[in-house]
Amino acid sequence: MTQDEFTTELLPGLPEEIALECLSRLHYSTHRVASRVCRRWCRLLQSKEFYYHRKQTGFTRKAACLVQALPVQSESKPVGQPRYAITVFDSVTGIWDRVDPIPKYPDGLPMFCQIATTEGKLIVMGGWNPASWDPIKDVFVYDFMTRRWTQCKDMPESRSFFAMGAAGGRVFIAGGHDESKNALSSAWVFDIASDEWTELPRMSEERDECEGVIIGSDFWVVSGYDTESQGRFKSSAELYELSTGEWRQVENAWGSSQCPRACVGVGKNGNLTCWSESDPNVKVGACGVDLGDRTLVTGSAYQGAPHGFFFVENSKKEGQNSKLVKIDVPEEFSGFVQSGCCVEI
Repeated sequence: MTQDEFTTELLPGLPEEIALECLSRLHYSTHRVASRVCRRWCRLLQSKEFYYHRKQTGFTRKAACLVQALPVQSESKPVGQPRYAITVFDSVTGIWDRVDPIPKYPDGLPMFCQIATTEGKLIVMGGWNPASWDPIKDVFVYDFMTRRWTQCKDMPESRSFFAMGAAGGRVFIAGGHDESKNALSSAWVFDIASDEWTELPRMSEERDECEGVIIGSDFWVVSGYDTESQGRFKSSAELYELSTGEWRQVENAWGSSQCPRACVGVGKNGNLTCWSESDPNVKVGACGVDLGDRTLVTGSAYQGAPHGFFFVENSKKEGQNSKLVKIDVPEEFSGFVQSGCCVEI
């Protein structure tokens, strides 16, 4: 049987439900090769239904996707801004890897780009052109099954340092600032499948340098500041209820005066915490990625100190302090982490 011929059975001689269970147990790294077996396997492995079946049956794998500085190739003192790439860390196997560069930006990711994940795909959006530092509206989606990047419809307007979150195949953005450094209250949602943008109702306040977090069925926009109060971060947050399509403000949600970007943690009771204030070892440049049973936390003890990588167990009861446990990281993956998110593949 050739590759292009249609296979009537998923696995010859096995009932369909047994064959589906067998394929569900394949590690995601094998999906690209497995999809070449026949047309039916290709259709199945690339389908949304197969992803959700694997998720429901517990065969997806949570990994940390990190926007991380690449190591300097020469021994000379680095000149200019560092180059960034997407690092993937599988906490179960302990394997570190890098996603292939975006074809449009082969020498490094756009500066300060935003990342989020949904349905096993990675979304990279916005940022600044690494050569000119001009704000860009580019949107890219990476499929871990095919290991390919797809360029999607541009963001409707240029904005930097905005909040971003993704759920159910949709990507939500809000706040940030425009090209004139004016803080924004506007918000949009991007549907990956249809490649379309839809404007959402505005938030009640402008929020520049805010952080986006999906908690349950809500998109939270944490802290930020308005145009006239640059650098003075709000204690409030606004959440967009995905079920009703309405915004709701939450007072005293952010108990830190620090910038919330990349360092927002969520406690068991839903309260927001700041990773930068959780331990002296991650006081500077903290970033936390919740991987389910534990959280990957990165940061430095002080400006210029080596970047550390730690695990925090999430199984502690509310009120108990979880200690940071240092983990060893290969030298090529020890660079500064600008931001991160959890991808369930």
